[in-house]
Amino acid sequence: MSLTVDDFDFPLPPELIAQHPAAERSGSRLLHLCGQRPVDRKFAELPTLLAPGDLLVFNDTKVIKARFFGVKETGGQVEIMLERIVDARHAICQIRASKAPKTGCLLRLADAFTVRMSGRAGTDGDFFALELVDRDDFWELAETYGKLPLPPYIAHPAEGADEARYQTVYAREPGAVAAPTAGLHFDEAMLDTLRAQGVGTAFVTLHVGAGTYRPVRVDKIADHRMHSERYEVPAATAAAIAATRAAGGRIVAVGTTSLRTLESAAADDGSVNTGSGETDIFITPGYRFKVVDRLITNFHLPKSTLMMLVSAFAGYDAIRAAYAHAVAGRYRFFSYGDAMLLERTQP
Repeated sequence: MSLTVDDFDFPLPPELIAQHPAAERSGSRLLHLCGQRPVDRKFAELPTLLAPGDLLVFNDTKVIKARFFGVKETGGQVEIMLERIVDARHAICQIRASKAPKTGCLLRLADAFTVRMSGRAGTDGDFFALELVDRDDFWELAETYGKLPLPPYIAHPAEGADEARYQTVYAREPGAVAAPTAGLHFDEAMLDTLRAQGVGTAFVTLHVGAGTYRPVRVDKIADHRMHSERYEVPAATAAAIAATRAAGGRIVAVGTTSLRTLESAAADDGSVNTGSGETDIFITPGYRFKVVDRLITNFHLPKSTLMMLVSAFAGYDAIRAAYAHAVAGRYRFFSYGDAMLLERTQP
């Protein structure tokens, strides 16, 4: 079966795109997809759907202030969105301007520091390489002068509340420019409840890049190439997964970024290799999952690679039915929206 991007489209009323988070982190709704049957629940019920001995795997990346406004040396306005900070003096970014800056062009950002655009970057050349000219620490400059990079479908600029709510409570490794949004539903009280009932927790790191919002520009999904992202799997996490497997527990990925990290680091026998690396894994229907049994995730954009991933995990027809159910039930979509709990359809 040759799938196209249109096979992952669905009608979504714009008013269902959540512009603000729920009043409480765990106050969102939860659609539990059991086989073909979607069940309406509240996220606060999640502990009742997990068993002692299960293992939740979280992505502990922390969103950096990656958005900058500035001017070219010719006077034209620019908007910069960092994709990643390579080292203290170098970064890769997306640039929005009336005309793309030429190689060697100087950009003055936040009226505070200057960078040189040193060339194109990325597999398709759709990113730009930046080099600091008059300062020496991109990490410090991002924290001091950058703006929180809310997704493009959120209409308002980042506000004070977003500084806390567009960040998981367990974020600790700076480097992402988009939040691992399934984790936004967890608060400290729920984490305490889960641990008290014997549900294990473990962490990986995948630094989500700005390319996560890049649309699929080809018709046949087999022709699409994913952007690359950095990940790390600690030895303690690999050991926890092995112990959970041996005891008969289930591996529950909190978010597609955790799932992609685990599947990228997996050996054919389902064991997980430790260490760091780059992944451009593209999961589509037909993929054989090696590690993850269940997935907690938000609702994804039409025609997106993440729609393809969840269709591979829970079944194409089941996902289409679940999304139709969610639209009819007025669930809230995308980063600040409601959540799903998906069961892997493969044995």
